[in-house]
Amino acid sequence: MSDALTTIHLTQRQDYQFDTRFGDTVPDLVADEPAPLGHGLGPSPVQLLCAAVGNCLSASLLFSMRKYKLAPEPLSCEVEAEVGRNAENRLRVLGMTARLTLGVPAASLAHLDRVLAQFESFCTVTESIRQGFPVTVQVFDSTGAALK
Repeated sequence: MSDALTTIHLTQRQDYQFDTRFGDTVPDLVADEPAPLGHGLGPSPVQLLCAAVGNCLSASLLFSMRKYKLAPEPLSCEVEAEVGRNAENRLRVLGMTARLTLGVPAASLAHLDRVLAQFESFCTVTESIRQGFPVTVQVFDSTGAALK
């Protein structure tokens, strides 16, 4: 990851729908608010935030595993955002829970305790948004055993 700026471009398509351009070889994405504001024809801003957290945590976990030459694939992640009203009665993301699942049993992974202790610190997105609201991270193995 570089220290360079990341820039995306959004252009209103209609109402609350926006074409989101990431540049170069990344396909464009339509974002839209759910009804009643929008038509739900693309992910909402909260869904995009959940996707960013889930993707970054999954990549950070994989990076940490690969440092020890471990193969946890296939990884999966589910992220849930709690949206509610703040003190000014404005809708805000109040917190998130991310549930990562390894594709293998924990018993097959050496150094798992070290990986679980450090991987979150590599996640740029999660560590950044934690400054605004709590993010709970849970990790399970392929048997459903809770590891974190």
